[in-house]
Amino acid sequence: MSDRNLVQLHSSLPESWQEILRGDLEAVQLRLKDEEEIYKGLAHYPVPRHTFRAFHYFPPTDLRVVILGQDCYHQPDQATGLCFGVPTGIKKPPSLVNIEKELGHSLTDTSLENWAQQGVLLLNSALTVRHSCAGSHLDIWMSYTDQIIHELSSKTSNVVWLLWGNYAKRKASLIVEGRGHHLIKSVHPSPLSANRGGWFGSQPFSKSNVFLQSIGKTPIAW
Repeated sequence: MSDRNLVQLHSSLPESWQEILRGDLEAVQLRLKDEEEIYKGLAHYPVPRHTFRAFHYFPPTDLRVVILGQDCYHQPDQATGLCFGVPTGIKKPPSLVNIEKELGHSLTDTSLENWAQQGVLLLNSALTVRHSCAGSHLDIWMSYTDQIIHELSSKTSNVVWLLWGNYAKRKASLIVEGRGHHLIKSVHPSPLSANRGGWFGSQPFSKSNVFLQSIGKTPIAW
């Protein structure tokens, strides 16, 4: 954790993203250091170099879809810095299994990096998490990532926003109106939500592509 220098990691971002991610990183850094002092010896995920991984694949002008996740996976070797993704070869978490079921095919790249390479921003509300403690860093990061959502939506247009579950749906108020953004809302793919109905058959992926094609953009190869 001590080598997670957020200011330094921010400076390594492409310049086109640095302005959008210009929130108060020093405040986040201080709170993460407090966490480290309180919970000595417990790992934090993902590895430091993947903290801002989602922003290294394309410039904001090439953004086509945003998927809003809530929290990083909190077990070893799971979190990748891309929401819902895990390294290929790792057992798929239940939410990712249900994403595959809705897609109708197995993912050859469970890291979801191939989605990111096509202009899909896989953004968690919390960019770090403490080992075995889901949601442990949400309060630390929420203000920062909320600003990212607002700033990004004000500087882009005609982007698909996939809001899965009540937590993500509440972020809709941060998305700037009048920019042509297309919001697709459904329940969360986690078994607790999906098995109650509203996820299977919601068709977020095909609906995204229908919208993208309607405005002359290339659809995503999900």
